[in-house]
Amino acid sequence: MDSLINAAGRALAAGDPLGALKRVALRDDAPALALRGIAMAQLGDFAKAKALLKDAARAFSPREAVARARCVVAEAEIALVSRDLGWPEKALRSARATLAAHGDRLNAAYAGSLEARRLILIGRLDEAERLLSDFDPAPLPPVARVAHELAAAGIAVRRLRTKAARSAFGRASLAAYEANIPALRAEVEAASQVLNTPVGRLIARGTEKELLLDEVEALLSSGALVIDACRNVVRKADVVVSLATRPVLFALARALAEAWPADASREVLLGRAFRARHADESHRARLRVEMGRLRAELGALAEINATAAGFALTPLKAAEVVVLAPPVEDEHGAVLAFLTDGEAWSSSALAIALGASARTVQRALEQLSAQDKVQAVGRGRARRWMMPPVTGFPTVLLLPGPLPSD
Repeated sequence: MDSLINAAGRALAAGDPLGALKRVALRDDAPALALRGIAMAQLGDFAKAKALLKDAARAFSPREAVARARCVVAEAEIALVSRDLGWPEKALRSARATLAAHGDRLNAAYAGSLEARRLILIGRLDEAERLLSDFDPAPLPPVARVAHELAAAGIAVRRLRTKAARSAFGRASLAAYEANIPALRAEVEAASQVLNTPVGRLIARGTEKELLLDEVEALLSSGALVIDACRNVVRKADVVVSLATRPVLFALARALAEAWPADASREVLLGRAFRARHADESHRARLRVEMGRLRAELGALAEINATAAGFALTPLKAAEVVVLAPPVEDEHGAVLAFLTDGEAWSSSALAIALGASARTVQRALEQLSAQDKVQAVGRGRARRWMMPPVTGFPTVLLLPGPLPSD
């Protein structure tokens, strides 16, 4: 490898893509194509970057398996940053195996962190955690350590392990300063803001209070009976009852919790669960049926008793009943939660991440766009969706992946 290639590589490692391009912009050999592709990715031209990396992978000979694998890893990173979740993960896994087999441990570790970050985005936290546990980040260069620690922090945040998340963000920040790349430092700083931003609201005894991530963690381990409107579950410590597929039952549970320690009137319950403006006997009969079903679901956590005015919730072995709600409640809050990362998402990528149909996500985006809550960039297959800056935004608790005891 000649001196210009080495110099371009050092420039890219230092976060200087223009300096790298000055050295290899007019060259079409395989190493130069690969470096040009990485430089274009750092400059934000992902389409050109992907094309150059594909050309580079084809230009390397079959004997240069490591170089080809590195091109695949670079392409995978571009796919992750541009939220192309449909990019074939098997290709990255194969490249990681090739790098490990040829002794390129550092790039194999970086490929693993990319794979873990993709798994985190789509809520497969157990797989991501197992993948990261196979690597010791200490020997990695600073840029690779940042990627590893951000992935570890992402898992900790999703699992509400605030102390672990804070430690991972701290290690990522130190590695970013060691790398001396301003964009990397900014990325770590932006990601760590989740620890200092309200992610939920506590509703109890007629009052509301914003909660930070560590306060949500403390709440869920406090022993209170928590009606969790972020995940549509009812929980007390390690006992969790999911009502995610029973929206009527969850609406009734939340109405009862918001009224606690008093009872909730039948009119309030009918309005919240069935949106009934004028209750008749058929509505009241249905309310009795649904209350019976809710009573059966929550039998291990609480009693539900009829009163003269309506129904009352009585917790078993819990001193408090509270509601944990998102800071901003929106019908399409889960879609908005992904868009708060500041990246441009395609509707197909959002569908993969949410585990929903493409048409469902498209309808949600169209409605949000009509309300000026999201904006589209590009057309056709190149269309991407972003959320304009707002003061209040959905919570990380709406993202997929289990919370403690799920």
